[in-house]
Formats: sequence, C-alpha cells, structure tokens
Amino acid sequence: MERIGVVGAGTMGRGVAQLFAEQGHEVVLVDVADQVLDSARAEIGRDVRFARLLRPGTPDRVPGEVVGRIRFTTDLKEVRGVDFLFENTTENWDLKRPLYGELDSLCAPDVPFGVNTSAIPITRVASATGRPDRVIGTHFMNPAPTKPTVELIRGHHTSDETLARTQDLLDRAGKRHIVVGDSPGFVTNRVLMLTLNEAIFLLHEGVSGAAEIDRLFKECFGHAMGPLETADLIGLDTVLLSLDVLCDSFDDPKYRPCPLLRKLVDAGLLGRKTGQGFHRYDTPRGRPTPRRHDPHQCHETHRNDDDTHQTHESDESGERRHG
Repeated sequence: MERIGVVGAGTMGRGVAQLFAEQGHEVVLVDVADQVLDSARAEIGRDVRFARLLRPGTPDRVPGEVVGRIRFTTDLKEVRGVDFLFENTTENWDLKRPLYGELDSLCAPDVPFGVNTSAIPITRVASATGRPDRVIGTHFMNPAPTKPTVELIRGHHTSDETLARTQDLLDRAGKRHIVVGDSPGFVTNRVLMLTLNEAIFLLHEGVSGAAEIDRLFKECFGHAMGPLETADLIGLDTVLLSLDVLCDSFDDPKYRPCPLLRKLVDAGLLGRKTGQGFHRYDTPRGRPTPRRHDPHQCHETHRNDDDTHQTHESDESGERRHG
C-alpha cells in the first residue's frame, strides 16, 4: 500500500491525512509549526472517535491506530520515500513556488504531486517542478474524510498515467471524482467564491443579517449550510486569497473582494478556526452564534456584544478548507 505524503497540517491537510490513514496507508504529515501538528493530532483522534456518530455506517476504528499511522513532523525531508504527495499549504503562490522546488528535489521522479489548491492554476504549479506531467489538481472538499467527491484538475502537461494513478488511489479510498480542465478556481470555486463574495456584500450593504442570509439559502434552496457559514468553514483568509487569485487571473472586477471580508481578515476573525467570523463559535466544531440584522451597524458584524446573539446549529469546514 502506498505511503502518502501530506504537506500542510491545516484543516484540509489534516483531513487528507486522516482519510488515507483510515484506509490503512502510512502517512507523513508535514507542517512548519509543532503547535499546528499537535492540534492536527488531537483533532484527528477526536474525529475518528466520533466518526460513527457523525458518519453512520463508518467502520469502527481505533483512534490510536489511525493516528499511529501518521508521522507528524516539521522536517520536510521526511517526504523522501513517499509514493504520492498531496500539498495543502496556504493559497499564496509566492510561498508555494519555492516549496515545489524543494519537493521536486526530495521526492523520487515518479511520485505524483496532488495540488489541493482553491484557485491557483495547476499548470502554473507544474511549471515550478521538473515533473509537470506528474502534477494534478486534487481539490478535496472540506471535511475531506466525509465529502464523497474530489474535483480533479488536469493541467496542460498532466499525463494519462498520473490521472489514472490518482483516480485509482481515490477509488480505493472510497472517493468519487470528476475531472475538469485547468482554469483559475476550476469549476467549484470559480462559482462558489462569487456566491460567497456577493453574500458578504449583502451583509456589508445592510440588506440583511448574517443569520437571515444563511437561513434563506438553507430554507429556500435546501442547502446544508448558508454562504456565510460556508465562508467561516473554509476560512475567511482562504476565501480572500482565492478571490484575489481570481481577480488577478481574469483581470475582472466582478471578483473584487468585499471590503468587509478584508476587514475581518485584517482583524484576525477568520471563521471557525479562530472562533469568530461572520458567526461566533465556542469551539472549532461548536455552534455558530448569528447576529440580528442592524442596517446601521452592518460594518460591525464582527462585534462581540453578547446581547446581539442567538444560537443555532451548523456544520464545520475549516481552514483551507484549501479550502
């Protein structure tokens, strides 16, 4: 069974690591910060422990065995010897480009690189390596262990062999997959980021409150989560970076990020992973606390006033939730 390398232990990276460890793979999970790795270890153990409650039909797995298949490390050199590598770092090309040069020098020439990015074109990523035929977009949805389908993006040079190896690996992990062409944001995020941004503009302009916007999408359209809850789940920093990539790539103002989104990111209110975004959360898996709408305070949606909150339930998606 293949040994899997996962670079980046944020929400998406730890989800991908958990997914393959649950299937019996040995996994190397790399991040620059011990604190992030410690958090990933604890969260993966907790997710496995409660998996049968959250995912009916899930096999009964021992948390210690799943976590024991994962090597948590800050040493990037430990990806030597992996058979397939997934990269899940922040949506910042200036950081990704040198990383891929390092990964290219560390991994064997036949190792495919799965790029779990929200918006950066796969062909651009492949250009930073000496193996463009072995680079493929693997856009996991958040949370990776539970979402059934992966968006696969074929770059300009992605080979048939790389596509087939990736599809086989995902098949054995119980994941469906849909192959799309290479374009910034691909299919899912090119549409989704516009929707999230427009919902944020509605809040910014005082048209409606955060709770009401989310309720409309859930109760009128049957969505499991509203757009602002989804943004909190992905991580507002990732949403902002994705919109910046789309705006720069297409040179189209329709992707211009809402000023309120920038304000919340500047304030460090990034959604579930920080406990507060468009809603407040007691824990990363806690309940959101939506605000009542006040058109005169639409720019203060991140305030902490306890008397302006009511509680209702929501699902989770994390940092990166890459995305």
